Amino acid sequence: MEYVYAAMLLHEAGQKVDETHVKKVLEAAGVKVDDARVKALVASLEGVNIKEAIEKASVAPVAAAAPAAPAAGSAPAKKEEKKDEKKNEEQAAAGLGALFG
Repeated sequence: MEYVYAAMLLHEAGQKVDETHVKKVLEAAGVKVDDARVKALVASLEGVNIKEAIEKASVAPVAAAAPAAPAAGSAPAKKEEKKDEKKNEEQAAAGLGALFG
């Protein structure tokens, strides 16, 4: 996960997401760098519009989380909504991780 975070941090800072930069970020964070994982990450991000991927990952769950019209005075529906929102957030986080290998 820290490899993906490093790539996202570099992207957000306007830096090139390449092996050298990713290694530097990971080393600065105190992570023992696995060169194979760095190479795989950089290769999987080649040709990917990171900004667009992040926007798609963050927008899709929000649209899916639109609540249906609740029954009048139903307290269990609110509890169920919270569970659905949490589930959608977990799915979004997992989906974002999958985008970056």
